[in-house]
Amino acid sequence: QVQLVEFGGGLVQAGGSLRLSCAASGFIFSDNAMGWYRQVPGKQREYVAIISIGGNTNYADSVKGRFTISRDNAKNRVYLQMNSLKPEDTGVYYCWSSKGWGQGTQVTVSS
Repeated sequence: QVQLVEFGGGLVQAGGSLRLSCAASGFIFSDNAMGWYRQVPGKQREYVAIISIGGNTNYADSVKGRFTISRDNAKNRVYLQMNSLKPEDTGVYYCWSSKGWGQGTQVTVSS
């Protein structure tokens, strides 16, 4: 059974940092690209970042230079380090793999 569980959301002031974690199970983690998406009420879920099997990364323009995605295949975890956070980064952040989605974790950035 595929499971993706996110950790690390919370409330932070603008300019601050948060680190999200996603624990994966039920599939061969090292054989899958992993990513992060986010969603705010009334809007479509939007792409944030992706990391390939080999560790190549790609980011949405809105987070480039501020967010860093990484993975630890030994722990079956993917991370999203978020720095210089802005109020517009507020939303529910979802861990993604081709096998499914996590349940999401709320990130709120106050101005």
